[in-house]
Amino acid sequence: MSTPDLIEPEDGNKDDNLGLYRRATQDGAEWWRVSVGDRPETYRLEHGADDHEKGAGTVDIDLVVDEENLRAKLKKWRREGFAIERNAAGETAAPTRIAFMPELQRASARMLAAKLRDAAGHAPHDATTDSVRIGNVDVRCGAAHPLVPRVNPAYLFPARFNDIVTDIVENRRVMLIGHTGAGKTSLIEQVAARSQHGVLRSNMNGQTTVGDFVGFWTVKGGETLWVDGVLPTAMREGLWLIVDEIDFAEPSILAALTAVLEPQGRLVLKEKGNEIVAPHPAFRLFATANAVGAMSQFRHLYQGANLMNEAFLDRWRVYLLDYLLPTEETDVLIRTLAPHMTRPLATTLAAIAADCRAAFAREDLSSAFSTRRLLDWAELMLRTGDPERAAGPAIYAKVSPEDAALIRGIIRHHIAPAA
Repeated sequence: MSTPDLIEPEDGNKDDNLGLYRRATQDGAEWWRVSVGDRPETYRLEHGADDHEKGAGTVDIDLVVDEENLRAKLKKWRREGFAIERNAAGETAAPTRIAFMPELQRASARMLAAKLRDAAGHAPHDATTDSVRIGNVDVRCGAAHPLVPRVNPAYLFPARFNDIVTDIVENRRVMLIGHTGAGKTSLIEQVAARSQHGVLRSNMNGQTTVGDFVGFWTVKGGETLWVDGVLPTAMREGLWLIVDEIDFAEPSILAALTAVLEPQGRLVLKEKGNEIVAPHPAFRLFATANAVGAMSQFRHLYQGANLMNEAFLDRWRVYLLDYLLPTEETDVLIRTLAPHMTRPLATTLAAIAADCRAAFAREDLSSAFSTRRLLDWAELMLRTGDPERAAGPAIYAKVSPEDAALIRGIIRHHIAPAA
């Protein structure tokens, strides 16, 4: 139980000023709570009043002050009869905000330890015992399958991808959003490639029907047959399904997809007598989008993209993927085109790509600049020895004349034209 104490003047230990200051009133009590502010050398002050009949009151004043203003407040509260509450050991009752992060770190450590114990003792009965480390996450390997993507040995897994890989291990539904060419699909494919899981892709290009996605009846040799779509196929066989450009999907496809967004969600094939398809333990579901959530501000760049409500998005873990940092892209260039690509060359090329993407973000360019395009240009450049000649088929022919002129200017800013 806390006990009130007279407010003491600041003695150099700023933590002594943190806590709850209270004084009795005719109807109950009035209090001020002092905690650390968001900015350095600032304090948050919250005021409220408790009522004998109504109980604890809500905060009616919430402000941020600097150290000098806090000292003035302490003197005023002393005159008005406020006392700071201390526990039985004579310690100031620390505000909840101060203890939150240490408590969170302890809880997070306990959760991680529990997951490691569970992974060691409760592996799925049909999974292999082999696993591969991707980033700092161990991913259980699947069985050999013809749809396992090829490993790209130059692919980088920055630390910011660790949460995504962990969600894959935990069978979360993962949606990756970002500009075209940011590497959304390739991230999933490279995790699958290293962990030996087959991948199916379904591109919502406006021509994909609900029959393609879920399944349909057809006649073959005079016999009526049911053909599974990509969703039940992936669920039955334990494949990883990537729904590319989900923000272009038809509402009927999204409705079918909603049924399996929960980790153990089942698909009901109404057209097949309400057959229920249960997910294989290895099944994983992913989506990519260009103009969803945090990317909604760029919807005008992706004509035809549909709005998605928050209820649908809340069923996914949504990650915003940006292009690789110039230092990361430099490493990718060197690793992909070794031993011919030198670091000075790679650094300059990565800077050009970064400038092109900045122009795209400003809407000076109408086309993005993917890592794939950069690698193609660099490879052709090494073959020809001429950046401008290599840029013809790798860059200029793929964009509008206006974009080509702007990109040419950015290239020449970094690379002097050949004599």
